[in-house]
Amino acid sequence: MTVLADADLRLNANVVDYMLLAMYFLLVIGIGYMARRRVSTSLDFFLSGRSLPAWVTGLAFISANLGAIEVMGMSANGAEYGMPTAHYFWIGAVPAMLFLGIVMMPFYYGSKVRSVPEFMLRRFGKTAHLVNGISFATAQVLIAGANLFLLASVVNLLLGWPLWVSVVVAAMIVLSYTALGGLSAAIYNEVLQFVVIVAALLPLTIVGLYKVGGWQGLVDKVSAGPGGPEQLSSWPGNQLTGFENNFLSVLGLVFGLGFVLSFGYWTTNFVEVQRALAAKSMSAAQRTPIIGAFPKLLIPFIVIIPGMVAGVAVTELQGENKAALLAGDPAPSGATFNNALLLLMRDLLPNGMLGVAIAGLLASFMAGMAANLSSFNTVFTYDIWQTYLRRNRPDDYYLRVGRVVTVIATVLAIGTAFIASTYANLMDYLQQLFSFFNAPLFATFILGMFWRRMTPAAGWVGLVSGTATAVLVFVLTESGVWVLPGQGGAFVGAGAAFVVDIVVSVAVTAVTAPKPADQLVGLVWSLTPKESRQRSTTGEDAGWYRNPGLLAGIVLVITIVLNIIF
Repeated sequence: MTVLADADLRLNANVVDYMLLAMYFLLVIGIGYMARRRVSTSLDFFLSGRSLPAWVTGLAFISANLGAIEVMGMSANGAEYGMPTAHYFWIGAVPAMLFLGIVMMPFYYGSKVRSVPEFMLRRFGKTAHLVNGISFATAQVLIAGANLFLLASVVNLLLGWPLWVSVVVAAMIVLSYTALGGLSAAIYNEVLQFVVIVAALLPLTIVGLYKVGGWQGLVDKVSAGPGGPEQLSSWPGNQLTGFENNFLSVLGLVFGLGFVLSFGYWTTNFVEVQRALAAKSMSAAQRTPIIGAFPKLLIPFIVIIPGMVAGVAVTELQGENKAALLAGDPAPSGATFNNALLLLMRDLLPNGMLGVAIAGLLASFMAGMAANLSSFNTVFTYDIWQTYLRRNRPDDYYLRVGRVVTVIATVLAIGTAFIASTYANLMDYLQQLFSFFNAPLFATFILGMFWRRMTPAAGWVGLVSGTATAVLVFVLTESGVWVLPGQGGAFVGAGAAFVVDIVVSVAVTAVTAPKPADQLVGLVWSLTPKESRQRSTTGEDAGWYRNPGLLAGIVLVITIVLNIIF
């Protein structure tokens, strides 16, 4: 792997920057220690006792997603593809977040499940539950490794330590507060980290635009460089999807990214759902993803634009370097698109502000990895260990298991960090993982929720078939049998996984027996009484500004306007 410190590209941090970082780390660990005092049961550790207000869980919801891959990965996408990257937010996130809040959360929260795999257990039985539990746990370790690799890359650039040392040290910092305070420590740190991330990236965006002559200067430079003016408009996004045909590109974005990948991620990914399940009421749980959608609309402006600026203003990513990377070849400078944000910080920020920016990056990496660890330990402890290996033990036993599992997951993430290091753009890696794990799960989940006839056998057979299909598409694209540059392979894989899962599930349902209707109440839309899906409108849930439907409508209008403008 390329280590930029070897190429004399170290960040020029001084004593002030290091002091700011030290203060930040002490604060983070202190929050973990204070949260530990509130942990007395496994429910406290894994779901914060279902006691948090909507504004806390809403900010944590978006911060958990605003990890290393989101910040540096989307900046890398900005440097490589430009404005089409906004589709990951306005098409590939917000609509699904609104659907989660309005439609899905009443089922999750109302059934009092502790995880998404537990919902699968009640709907489809043990086989589907075990398949989903194992696949989810695997995905979280792989994604945590990607977050950890980028966190270690910053430490490597900052201190010049060998990458493996940086990986281990970075992992220990996250482990310290996650193992201490469980989900509460992760959530309260995520709220802090959201503020720090914005405080770091907003000044960088403003200074970056000033450097290139404002928005018009950026437009002129991007138009004249590799990639050309196509990088200035989000539609049709051909470079991002890999399709030359505009219709196919739009279809890939709307169906592959906007429907399958997006809904598969936001509505069934327990990393996100876990934050909403920690809310204190049904109304707060519904509002959690909707509150998170407001900042999600604006995040593209502080992660994509700096990436675009880096692509035209940073020497190591300009001209022949960018052209080589766009062609899939190593850049003569040794840099990759993953380095875009770091190199821009190096070039533009003075000491002091550099310390804040570095803290913001580290905050994003820790938020992402802590979210992966806290969801992994919940699913492994409840859905695998308690259900299949050690049943009916005292509650404090599962609390101890959760802490041990957090340590084990951290060690595994150190190993998977080196898999992530082989990708020049980690968003390529992330989208592949989503096509494997999230797309087929969404197909099984949504079919089972709205079709009462779907059988337990169809649940697990469809899930396995969809995953196998996505893996097959990945193998075909990697081997060159099917040429799909950019992230088109992931979009096609996700779409294929979804379709195959649905077809197989329908076929298996036709020849197997369904569950009795009385066992599906609260799990299938048509069999669940409307009153059990209703939120409270009194007390802390009263007021028009706490109406999930109204808030979702406002977000949807803003989303449509942004898609029209850009």
